[in-house]
Amino acid sequence: MKCTNCDGRDNRVIDSREVRNGNAIRRRRACNLCGHRFTTYEEVQRADLQVTKRDGRREEFNRDKLMKSLAIACRKRHISVEQLERITDSIASQAESEYEREIPSIILGRKVMEALVKLDEVAYIRYASVYRRFRDAGQFMNEVERLIGRE
Repeated sequence: MKCTNCDGRDNRVIDSREVRNGNAIRRRRACNLCGHRFTTYEEVQRADLQVTKRDGRREEFNRDKLMKSLAIACRKRHISVEQLERITDSIASQAESEYEREIPSIILGRKVMEALVKLDEVAYIRYASVYRRFRDAGQFMNEVERLIGRE
């Protein structure tokens, strides 16, 4: 493992712990050359899950892209990175266990919306407005009214 500071390969692990519900290991490392500390993650490499887009294109499932979309929806809300990581882990685990090779983007989007509606309604509306491609304020208001009506 190369040091992120000096590119030296001589380093030691100073701490290891399980993260992502035991699906990964976080290792804290110290470079023996420059003393810089950095973190690495180790996880099992699974078979590549493909996401089938609405237009028929396929792309590799990207956990970081999922996390980023959640973070955008939750921007300026009181939601921690740990909460977003738990949701991302949960959705990724569900997708990998329920779908062996391909998951339709519609299913993935629904899973995100199900998680967000439980977490934060504003984040849910933000995500839904992009995911469902709201074309006007009327569609936006209909979704807000639907949320209010379910309480």
